[in-house]
Amino acid sequence: MKGGRGRNRLGGKTLITLLAKLRSAAAAADEWEVVRLVQDSLDYAEGRILRPDFEERYRRFRRLSEPPSLHQDHLARMFSTILQSFVQICTDYLDQRPEAQVDEVLAYVEALGRDARYMQQPHERTGRYRILRGTAEMAAWLEQVFRERIDIEDPEQAARRIVMSPDSLAVLATDQDGQLLFRAAEVHRRRQDLKALRKVVQDPGASEHDLQRALDGQHWIFGGQFASQALQRRLVPGDEVDIPLIRGDGALHVVELKRSMSLHGSLVKRHRGRWVPTAEVHDAVNQAVNYLVGLDEHRIRIKKDLGIETRRASALVLIGHPSLQPDVAEEDINDVLRTLNTHINRVDVMTYKELVDNAERALSGWK
Repeated sequence: MKGGRGRNRLGGKTLITLLAKLRSAAAAADEWEVVRLVQDSLDYAEGRILRPDFEERYRRFRRLSEPPSLHQDHLARMFSTILQSFVQICTDYLDQRPEAQVDEVLAYVEALGRDARYMQQPHERTGRYRILRGTAEMAAWLEQVFRERIDIEDPEQAARRIVMSPDSLAVLATDQDGQLLFRAAEVHRRRQDLKALRKVVQDPGASEHDLQRALDGQHWIFGGQFASQALQRRLVPGDEVDIPLIRGDGALHVVELKRSMSLHGSLVKRHRGRWVPTAEVHDAVNQAVNYLVGLDEHRIRIKKDLGIETRRASALVLIGHPSLQPDVAEEDINDVLRTLNTHINRVDVMTYKELVDNAERALSGWK
């Protein structure tokens, strides 16, 4: 069994040939039990079943009083460890998200299990392993791209090699076709993020914290004029901005988040035959203006300590959703807010739906 040089077999070519002939002879003689035994031997010789399983099936001496085999003890310990790990993973997830439901926890564990198939061992930490979140989804997407658009002999193996090999990623990064692939992968990731954001935006129970968590780190959603998101949110004593963005010119742009579908009140109201913003909207604008005033007053210290320019800071207020007022046309609500924007300085107001719709249009045009 150890003398073969075949890539996918433990035994030599002669052994494989003889076993195949024996299987055919047994089948011709209707000795189907022998066929099964020989097939198991072939599967082991060609690497389709593991040695512990093969040996456990065909141990020579079996007694009722015989103690559990070494393999059984190993499987028992391994299964126990898996269950303990499952409990620990669920506990850690619930510590971070105590409001999570059972289906959310199970979905997280299932996704982690898919990513575990692409476990990696960093060169700088031998003996330690890591599981990168999202790897399985990326591998599945790459495999789909390879199958549908590129002629590759084994798309599954190619996708696995790319997502698990930093060297392969480096090669792709310097190759023109590889760069297109990376760009397509980025579009795919952004579409998934936008889909998740829309789900939160349309959730009647979503809080401001839920909305902030869905938008955090997604500065591209707000438009191409923003280069990054600042790490520091408490820029002025007593104030903490929801999302601090940095424009391309280095100036700060503050995003103030209010509720979407769970907003207490309406966005517009009738006044002298016209739709006008409600006090809910005006209060949010005033809060954003107060942030800008504080940033102006502390601009020298903020520039010195944090390197953020706040002299030309601006703000965006995200508030509500057109579905809150089904009796008012969405275009009318947007027109009211746009008119308000033309009459206030350094602050814009927008619904969450308009933000997501704008981001989707921009993403559709990104080739």
